[in-house]
Amino acid sequence: MKYISTRGETARRSFSEILLEGLAPDGGLYLPERYPHIDDATMNRWRTLPYAELAFEILSLYIDDIPADDLRALAHKTYTRDVFGSDAIVPLKPLEPGLVIEALSNGPTLAFKDMAMQLLGNLFEYELARRGETLNILGATSGDTGSAAEYAMRGKQGVRVFMLSPHGRMSPFQQAQMFSLQDENIHNIAIEGVFDDCQDIVKAVSNDLPFKRAHRIGTVNSINWARLLAQVVYYFAGYFQATQTNAERVSFAVPSGNFGNICAGHVARMMGLPIERLILATNENDVLDEFFRTGTYRVRKGAETHETSSPSMDISKASNFERFVFDLMQRDGNRVKHLFGEEVEQGGVFTLKPEEFERIAGFGFVSGKSTHADRLATIRDTWQRYGVMIDTHTADGLKVAREQALAGTTTLVLETALPAKFAETIREALDREPDRPAGLEGIEALPKRFTVMPADVQGVKAYIAEHVKA
Repeated sequence: MKYISTRGETARRSFSEILLEGLAPDGGLYLPERYPHIDDATMNRWRTLPYAELAFEILSLYIDDIPADDLRALAHKTYTRDVFGSDAIVPLKPLEPGLVIEALSNGPTLAFKDMAMQLLGNLFEYELARRGETLNILGATSGDTGSAAEYAMRGKQGVRVFMLSPHGRMSPFQQAQMFSLQDENIHNIAIEGVFDDCQDIVKAVSNDLPFKRAHRIGTVNSINWARLLAQVVYYFAGYFQATQTNAERVSFAVPSGNFGNICAGHVARMMGLPIERLILATNENDVLDEFFRTGTYRVRKGAETHETSSPSMDISKASNFERFVFDLMQRDGNRVKHLFGEEVEQGGVFTLKPEEFERIAGFGFVSGKSTHADRLATIRDTWQRYGVMIDTHTADGLKVAREQALAGTTTLVLETALPAKFAETIREALDREPDRPAGLEGIEALPKRFTVMPADVQGVKAYIAEHVKA
């Protein structure tokens, strides 16, 4: 299996090459040349597999330059009861007939990002040891990616992490998870701006090829294909738990900011997983909802990006969205380069042609948005009716799922975090504290280690250069 850029560069690369690279040299994102199609016999065989073995089977379709025994060992090292709390790894929590929550947040940082990041940490360590190299990871986070990456990479041989986050815009719990880490290979940089400023800096550094190569810069953001690939697995795992036969179709409702989580669902659907609808839920930052309703993708400026109670989705420039548009454009790299490399970069907006917009229906996407009032009402209703406490982002997904679900089709709402990460809103909704897993009491009071910097590409480069030498 070889990988190509969404912007038309003709070079074909192996998985291990793109694992450490992030963005393609032309500024595009990597995707496989084709999506393997899963037949009925394979689906039946996969139904009986434990999660780690299912992960190996799916990963092996896309990774042919790591020996099978090594890849299997990495999958089994990653997906264990000790790390994720159950043998199912992603157990289902039924709410009512036809509506269930898929629990993705039982990893070390209480967010779905652990599902991919734990694997990515093991892949990085394996590949760097195989090459005898080091890697300096540059990432941006709106809350959960950062802690998941840092917990996956802390203490890993040959890896440093430089993580950018918007100063003062994460929940106190999210900040504490990241900033309390004292490991020498972890560097937290709080940027004076919004998440999109952080993301823009990461892309700018990644596009400076001489700097990137001189300082061995890689990425763990969802622009890294390996992360998205790991997320494909839990779509299959959720489907197998929710159905008895491959004739049944389901829908998935996914809270979405950067489009990585739901993009993995798109890949699973392209592989043949019987997904009826991919229900995309945004918060007040509704750039993606606007696109799926109108065909116009309009990036908001920092001043237009709302600070909300589901802060991990306070994003107006969805960095994974380009992968879906590449497939929507029938894999025309020149068209994608024009839309993202020219229209978005220069004017912050593009509008699909009518015939392009019509194709969206064939990919199963529908969308909706949720506000703070919706969030509170959904959290309260779910607690009162089912005794299930959900976080603010999962509430966005559940609210839109109820609007867009099809009668007779089971809908799986992807849980994105545990309520403990967003205690202020839980208190407002339920007038009580969310439960905290053992060992995380008082995390906000731990000593913190981070650096505040302006939203300046050159300043971040200088910081990286200085600390790489140290």
